[in-house]
Amino acid sequence: MASTNSPPNIDSSELTEDLATKALNKRYECLVTVRTKAIKGKGAWYWAHLEPVLIRNPSNSLPKAVKLKCSLCDSVFSASNPSRTASEHLKRGTCPNLSSISLSNVSASPLPISSIPSPTFHNHKKRSSPMNAPILTSSYQVHSLAMIEPTRSYAPLISSPRTPVAQNPRLSQHQLVLSGGKDDLGALEMLENSVKKLKSPHASPGPRLSKEQIDSAIELLTDWLIESCGSVSLSCLEHPKFKALLSQLGLPSIPRTDILGARLDSKFEEAKADSEARIRDAASFQIASDGWKNKNCCGEESVVKFMVNLPNGSTVFQKALFTGGLVSSKYAEEVILDTVNEICGSDLQKCVGIIADKYKAKALRNLEIKYHWMVNLSCQLQGFISLIKDFNKELPLFRVVTENCLKVANFVSTKSQVRNCLNKYKVQELEGHLLFHVPSPNCDTSKNFSPVYAMLDDLLSCAHVLQLVVLDESYKLACMEDSLATEVSSLIQNERFWDEVEAVNSFVKMIRGMTREIEAERPLIGQCLPLWEELRSKVKEWCAKYSIAEEPVEKIIEKRFRKNYHPAWSAAFILDPLYLRRDINGKYLPPFKCLSQEQEKDVDSLVNRLVSREEAHVAFMELMKWRSEGLDPLYAQAVQVKQRDPLTGKMKIANPQSRRLVWETCLSEFKTLAKVALRLIFLHSTSCGYKCKCSIMNLVCSHRHSRVGLEKAQKMVFVAAHAKLERGDFSNEGDKDAELFSMADGENDMLNEVFSDAPSMKEKEKDNYTDLNMKPL
Repeated sequence: MASTNSPPNIDSSELTEDLATKALNKRYECLVTVRTKAIKGKGAWYWAHLEPVLIRNPSNSLPKAVKLKCSLCDSVFSASNPSRTASEHLKRGTCPNLSSISLSNVSASPLPISSIPSPTFHNHKKRSSPMNAPILTSSYQVHSLAMIEPTRSYAPLISSPRTPVAQNPRLSQHQLVLSGGKDDLGALEMLENSVKKLKSPHASPGPRLSKEQIDSAIELLTDWLIESCGSVSLSCLEHPKFKALLSQLGLPSIPRTDILGARLDSKFEEAKADSEARIRDAASFQIASDGWKNKNCCGEESVVKFMVNLPNGSTVFQKALFTGGLVSSKYAEEVILDTVNEICGSDLQKCVGIIADKYKAKALRNLEIKYHWMVNLSCQLQGFISLIKDFNKELPLFRVVTENCLKVANFVSTKSQVRNCLNKYKVQELEGHLLFHVPSPNCDTSKNFSPVYAMLDDLLSCAHVLQLVVLDESYKLACMEDSLATEVSSLIQNERFWDEVEAVNSFVKMIRGMTREIEAERPLIGQCLPLWEELRSKVKEWCAKYSIAEEPVEKIIEKRFRKNYHPAWSAAFILDPLYLRRDINGKYLPPFKCLSQEQEKDVDSLVNRLVSREEAHVAFMELMKWRSEGLDPLYAQAVQVKQRDPLTGKMKIANPQSRRLVWETCLSEFKTLAKVALRLIFLHSTSCGYKCKCSIMNLVCSHRHSRVGLEKAQKMVFVAAHAKLERGDFSNEGDKDAELFSMADGENDMLNEVFSDAPSMKEKEKDNYTDLNMKPL
């Protein structure tokens, strides 16, 4: 069993080979994604002829290289620059088969006109080749339509676009330009289709799908439409091209009423039954409530989502509730209690805790007092986000930087001469014009720092350009008698100004980075104390880097920590086997040394609160035994074994559920304490789970005045959320689309990002089995 105190003996060559394999696989998948989008008409033309190929090593079948293969001549090229490969191989005519794709096996039957591009009409102006098609050699240009000889039998009306005139016996020497121009091709196609039908009136339309295949296809399509809830409008079913697609596939059209009727009811009942069964089978659960203060696009309205976190790590969707705007703490308390009763029925003790976002914690405290077995928490994610507001409000540095940056941004944005001078240098230095993000006059920057952060980013991105602007003669002449211009100029040329802007910008970026990780990782409450310790360490480094006094910064962090702190953080940290530490005698003991005296008392009081009065003494004795004996070293090491996540490159616990399982199996002597541990260590510290898109919120809000409409909208939300949580997908479709577009923005940049995502060797070594170096909190 691997020890958690020292890194395992890993061969560096094997580690390097494993990283190279993952990088090649990821690079290949990125190329395939770009090619798939391009084939659908959303990318470069040359992907129709270039195909990504993963070359494997014959000896061990591991990926060796990623190449591009020409589908026309089977040549293989480097995949480092697809655009250059296309230019050299396809555009310059290097490919021997590009100009003769359709020369072989020319059919004598009429060619469908829809497969032929518009003919080239002769005039004195040269037309440039389309950007999304390869350039053909002059001998294979599309020719004008040939005149049909009336004495000959019916023949194809148009020759193959890549067939030379000399090789097509059906074309005469005379050429004809249709009187109606290019628009006549549509009528010509209809004429050809009519001739085909007359020649073979009983021709078979092609292979037909069986009834089972049609039913299966319609079922899958219906599932996709319902689970896409809000992203795909049901009105798309009436789109002519969508109907044409169904017809081409041999599928019948789907009425919208059919999806919103029996099919939706069936999917909802199926999802509801599955959710209830999983909740019923669990020994206990936590209710997560998210969205109490999220404003919808249509105004002061919000949709509150209720989810159920189960001990096995899964999350089940419960319901979406339309609140109609901001609500009081009392109303929130009533809604949460009603939800607990709906789920639990008569067995209220199955709900061991509630996690909720944003609104006043008074409702949670009241419920915790009323039901002593509950642990009710405020969302940890909101606590970290609030730190930005705290620093903006209480640290003078933020106010000074905001005021100075507003002066610079407003001056540059409102002075046309200065703006023109800025854009002149911007084009020279950074390519492109610039428009600063400036907070609106109505924006309260003390509460909402996002517009200020965008402005800081803009200023830092063109700091060098601004310094060139104030030295320009046109700037000096335009602002000679302007006192504000002189002040702005002195700010831009002041090195301390830029240091302070960078300091504030880096702090916000650091907090946002941590919140993104929290949102992605969804940590349990045992991780709360280590998270805050990690924050303190990063802020201390930030203070040292930018020469900022630590004392006022520590006070702000401590104030927010006290506001968010719950005694269950300390108890879960002590009872979670993941944080056991090895002492000099080889025992794995709970980290009581990391707690302050007040936090140790919190552990005792919480354990006593979560057990009955008769069991309190027994629980206290077992806690002392746990403190002195801990867990068997082999099982402790097994719980703490880590492995690298192939997606993020970070070290993660190999089996998160083992933390709970050891209390149920290996620690049978702690009968009373085990009840407390099993109720604590699986609780989440964040309320985020299923991300409800704005389109879904609009769907619910738009039907709030109709009982039937609201019921159907809520059913669609439930089915979509249930399906997404079943897949373990906690991401946002908008974020995925943004990532995909950024990948397609530059193919070469995308390939570089694939390799830049791989962590450095120092980062990997840092992640390996490190002890928790925490000071008393």
